[in-house]
Amino acid sequence: MLKGITIGQYYPGESFMHNLEPRIKIGLITAYIVFLFLADTAWGYLLMMALTLLVILTARLPLKLMLRGLKPLFFIIGFTLLLHIFFTKGGEVWVQLGRFTIESNGVITGLMMAWRLVLLVTTTSLLTLTTSPIALTDAIEGLLNPLRPIGVPAHELAMMMTIALRFIPTLLEEAEKIMKAQMARGADFESGSILKRAKAMIPLLVPLFISAFRRADELALAMEARCYRGGKGRTRMRVQVIRAKDWLTLGGFIAAMVVVIWLGL
Repeated sequence: MLKGITIGQYYPGESFMHNLEPRIKIGLITAYIVFLFLADTAWGYLLMMALTLLVILTARLPLKLMLRGLKPLFFIIGFTLLLHIFFTKGGEVWVQLGRFTIESNGVITGLMMAWRLVLLVTTTSLLTLTTSPIALTDAIEGLLNPLRPIGVPAHELAMMMTIALRFIPTLLEEAEKIMKAQMARGADFESGSILKRAKAMIPLLVPLFISAFRRADELALAMEARCYRGGKGRTRMRVQVIRAKDWLTLGGFIAAMVVVIWLGL
């Protein structure tokens, strides 16, 4: 149930998206999210979806992998859709259920929000799927470096963010194992009301926290054993360089999106 989440995983490859400079990729994803929230028409969403599909195909990522990554989010997407359907008012009344009404604005807004969530999760997954953890750490550190003079620990923050992303699939896998072990002892996570299923998940938290702290302790010991001492004075085997094609990709994408927004899509 949980192992399908793709955020934090890396899918090795040699595509254009894989070879794009990681700082430019972060810039592209940020610009995409901004334009995704600015788009408010079906044509705008269709365009963003087409762009996402194009990137997935050029990155040679399996569509099955991307769809599996959305599966654990179906509950959140469905819940968001239902909230809008029942509580957003306006437009024509389509269905009357006692005191509750389903109106056209609620259905349209709910579908738009669900669509936006799907695109948001899919696109942010592309960053970690096409960027190795080391490259991502270097990119985040490079973006935070200008803040060093005011005391921001750029390397340490970048390392923490990358480790957190890297351990998402590991912790989900651990949660899945604990869940299966408890199901073998008679625990029931899949029947009953939503509240009952939520309560049944509480016993998972204690062993999961213990496992997370154990892994963090093992990682700290491994880093100390390799004489890791933070970012001060560190050198790199591969220095990241932003090439002309990276700037052209970022500039071209932003220019295209500005034109699209200007056209009212």
